[in-house]
Amino acid sequence: MAVPTPKMHDSARQSRRQIRQLDSAAINRIAAGEVVERPASAVKELVENALDAGARRIGIDFADGGKTLIRVTDDGHGMAPDDLPLALARHATSKIDGSDLLAIHTFGFRGEALPSLGAVGRLRIVSRARGHEAAEISVSGGRAQPVRPAALAQGTVVELRDLFYATPARLKFMRSDRVEAQAIGEVVRRLAMAEPHAGFTLRDLSGGAGRMVFRAEPETGDLFDALHRRLARVMGREFAENALRIEAEREGIRLTGYAALPTYSRGSAVAQHLFVNARPVRDKLLVGALRGAYADFLHRGRHPAAALFVTCPPQLVDVNVHPAKSEVRFRDPGVVRGLIVSALRHALAEAGHRASSTVAGAALGAFRPGSARPRNCRMDRPPAGAIGRAFEAQAPGFAEAPVSGRVEPSGRVEPAAPPRDAPEAEDAQGFPLGAARAQLHENYIIAQTADGMVIVDQHAAHERLVYERLKAQMAENGVAAQALLIPEIVEMSTDDAARLLDFADELSRLGLRIEPFGGGAVAVRETPAILGAVDARALLLDVLDELAEEGDSRSVRERIEAVLSRIACHGSIRSGRRMRPEEMNALLREMEATPHSGQCNHGRPTYVELKLADIEKLFGRR
Repeated sequence: MAVPTPKMHDSARQSRRQIRQLDSAAINRIAAGEVVERPASAVKELVENALDAGARRIGIDFADGGKTLIRVTDDGHGMAPDDLPLALARHATSKIDGSDLLAIHTFGFRGEALPSLGAVGRLRIVSRARGHEAAEISVSGGRAQPVRPAALAQGTVVELRDLFYATPARLKFMRSDRVEAQAIGEVVRRLAMAEPHAGFTLRDLSGGAGRMVFRAEPETGDLFDALHRRLARVMGREFAENALRIEAEREGIRLTGYAALPTYSRGSAVAQHLFVNARPVRDKLLVGALRGAYADFLHRGRHPAAALFVTCPPQLVDVNVHPAKSEVRFRDPGVVRGLIVSALRHALAEAGHRASSTVAGAALGAFRPGSARPRNCRMDRPPAGAIGRAFEAQAPGFAEAPVSGRVEPSGRVEPAAPPRDAPEAEDAQGFPLGAARAQLHENYIIAQTADGMVIVDQHAAHERLVYERLKAQMAENGVAAQALLIPEIVEMSTDDAARLLDFADELSRLGLRIEPFGGGAVAVRETPAILGAVDARALLLDVLDELAEEGDSRSVRERIEAVLSRIACHGSIRSGRRMRPEEMNALLREMEATPHSGQCNHGRPTYVELKLADIEKLFGRR
């Protein structure tokens, strides 16, 4: 066999190839590759069609991970017999008239899903519209059969068998039945969150046995009550118990939904669900805004849990930017991002010192043998020899006083008794965090409440209090800037320089003053004093990366806040510092009055609350 030479390749490229019009079957198979990536994609398209048809109850059956069977049954308005052949034609839809592609009020609008599914599988549609008889149509591998009468009381049944049988190469890219089934379940749950007033059932018919995978009855009541109950069903009762109601509006864009407390966080982003005009999306702008809102409360590696719904006029968002409609483009992304960040931070501030209810459950679980977890606290307990020595560095707001109590040779400290002339300590039981009763291991405050007890990590709690004070002072007085003796000139492209200079005023308020220096050069005149010596070029490049990715920059502010956090850590009450009863109670009262005091600067809880019933369970009293 002759080996092709470069000359042979050149002649092949120079030969003229005839332009051909692809037949409809090939066009549909190509379109199916964009619209239907896997069985879950087919389920998404069919369930969205059912919701667009006004269905209030939707049943989804599948077998073998959706590879051999997908059946979606709904009680929507259905289709007339004459509409069935047209429903299988490409770009035929009842949802838009084509005059304005921005005036989209439905999930679907392209008219590609049904013909694409019929091109790669065996599709059967049975439907009945009001005032018409039921009818059905079948299509296999792109070849449609004539419409014929059928039996159906109401709505539509779409049955898809042998997905990708007409394109067997695609089957090689399918995952295991279990993985595909999980993807189908995720799609149905996300759509169930988007439509809480609709009922959903999901059954796995693999092996002939019908196993109910998911069931959600239609919710009643107003939007927030219905959504809260639906989220409890989909995301779990613990999320619903620890979620904050979100409701805000700005320039015609409305944000609703629920977001969890920082202490109810996850190790990945699996509990983040974002919707635009009820459409589930995975948008970088929205994910970045959610991450930015929690940036000050979660440790790196932890992710917030939320279900957020952005509602706006269709003209303000373009949903026609991705074949699967999973991405959107906003006309004014800055407004959307600012709305999400401000609304979430306002809700977190209103939560005050509240910590998630799961903290107590985790504490009770830690009492069980074999359930100890490695500590993730950066501040370890001092050696036993150092525990008996008082720390000289005291936190702001607490007066120095002799430490009462007795130090044992082992280093254990006998807690000091509350002063007898302080009846307010008894009255303090009515406060949310109760009255301080003792201090254990020079780091944990034990407080008694009206119906239980609270254990406070004194260092973590005061670290958050000092941090919030420092941030408030920065917001009130601004960020002090230090002028560079010799301005640092940073060379970059003209476009990057223009983008950076557009944010010059905002950066100046954070202590970073920049000026144009001709061409693509930018002169750095001042840097935030609190950061000390900084690499101005690296800092500007970080800001540019954020502007390009998210349309906003947090690099400077995050670096400043990181320094404030370290200052708060070193300036707060240390582990090993013995406190008097009045100091402990003052700390508890300040925690109750300070937003975000339920978690420290690293996202860990600052206190654990145990109800009396929980304590009694530990001793077998209940």
